[in-house]
Amino acid sequence: MASAGCSAANLSSFLGGGATNATAAAEYICNNFNTVRDRFTDTAFAVDTTYLLFSSYLVFAMQLGFAMLCAGSVRAKNTMNIMLTNVLDAAAGGLFYYLFGFALAFGSPSNGFIGHHHFGLENFPNESSDYSYFLYQWCFAIAAAGITSGSIAERTQFVSYLIYSSFLTGLVYPVVSHWFWSSDGWASAARTNGLLFGSGVIDFAGSGVVHMVGGIAGLCGALIEGPRIGRFDHSGKPVTMRGHSGTLVVLGTLLLWFGWYGFNAGSFINILKAYGKSGSYYGQWSAIGRTAVTTTLAGCSAALTTLFGKRLLVGHWNLTDVCNGLLGGFAAITGGCSVVDPWAAVLCGFVAAWVLIGFNKLAERVGYDDPLEAAQLHAGCGAWGILFTALFARKEYVNEVYPGQPGTGRPYGLLMGGGGRLMAAHLVQIAVITVWVGVTMGTLFWILGKLGLLRISAEDEMAGMDLTSHGGYAYEDDDYNTSLESGRKMEKPGGNPVPV
Repeated sequence: MASAGCSAANLSSFLGGGATNATAAAEYICNNFNTVRDRFTDTAFAVDTTYLLFSSYLVFAMQLGFAMLCAGSVRAKNTMNIMLTNVLDAAAGGLFYYLFGFALAFGSPSNGFIGHHHFGLENFPNESSDYSYFLYQWCFAIAAAGITSGSIAERTQFVSYLIYSSFLTGLVYPVVSHWFWSSDGWASAARTNGLLFGSGVIDFAGSGVVHMVGGIAGLCGALIEGPRIGRFDHSGKPVTMRGHSGTLVVLGTLLLWFGWYGFNAGSFINILKAYGKSGSYYGQWSAIGRTAVTTTLAGCSAALTTLFGKRLLVGHWNLTDVCNGLLGGFAAITGGCSVVDPWAAVLCGFVAAWVLIGFNKLAERVGYDDPLEAAQLHAGCGAWGILFTALFARKEYVNEVYPGQPGTGRPYGLLMGGGGRLMAAHLVQIAVITVWVGVTMGTLFWILGKLGLLRISAEDEMAGMDLTSHGGYAYEDDDYNTSLESGRKMEKPGGNPVPV
């Protein structure tokens, strides 16, 4: 922000030269002017900090959305287990991100691969970042861990959740966020020089950094563990294992929708910034509004496409599929939400829905079991979102959101006339995230499996983890709990069979 100043020596010349009264008047005027200026500066910092804190609260509310979505998507006998893992993603992730993660991600000055300052928030805050920035980035880190928990639900030992969540938020995710979001990262669009392909990666709110990381980590865990008992029959055909509560699925989905406005629009970090000359109606506040609109339209488009697409494919309107399709649209638009037009966001959501449908079909074909479709949704739709941004990023928006490049500015979308350099950078992003997360998290899950710490026993899986690991069931219904313990299906009031 440009700072205006007042000099008594300069002002006194306009008030009558070196006369005593003129000098005194100039000093009085300048002192008051500088006081007002400083107050405006303080207000600007306060407004931006309040905006970032409010965005952090929205993103943190997504943890509740994840918890409700996960709980509704699993069988009743595993409800407490999956909700507790969501609580511990935040708790364990908070400590490990504080001790290690934030420093590895944003500990500048550093090299292009990894940060190495501010461990345990030492020498923090500083001129470049404050506590609100740490809080916001922690919310993103635990979101990635929450994605992974859905892929390995209903069959994973509780200790494994603690280990993988700490490892993901303390090392794996921070390294990726350093690469693409830190001003020192080797592929970051925030670099001042040496941009990858002259562009850097435009992953504004994390289609790759958050969603691909969480999705690929979940993919690794689910592949190493194998499917749940009963998910595929003896001939390899898929057997539907529905979650126990559509109500919780909808509640979780709508909470995630609400929080996504903090996730995407909040990634601007500040709001009080003019584009060009001050005093105009158009500034960063306008870009924030546009980002909220593109986020909304992508989710709406994906939801409706899934609704009618699944109706054509399977013959009925499926609640869970529509909710997952909506979230797939959000995951896809997250990377380019700030640099694309609203019409492009509609197209993004439309394609994301078919990407999710296609990956779900592929998962069934190859015998892959993911209770929340987390890998298909977040890794698959996240990868599409990275490609989408490289195709449809608009020149004007790119140069507003990522300023500082002289001449013609940065490369932008391939289909918008911007050439292929942005696409090349984004293909590199997809490749390096896949390799980094696959190697690190795949190795961790493999070691846990070899140590006997990954998968629960078949007896515990059949009985349900609430009973075997947490001392009881989530619902106080004696008849229902008895049916779960005996491994039978019973009729609840209304005649609907309850899956066990």
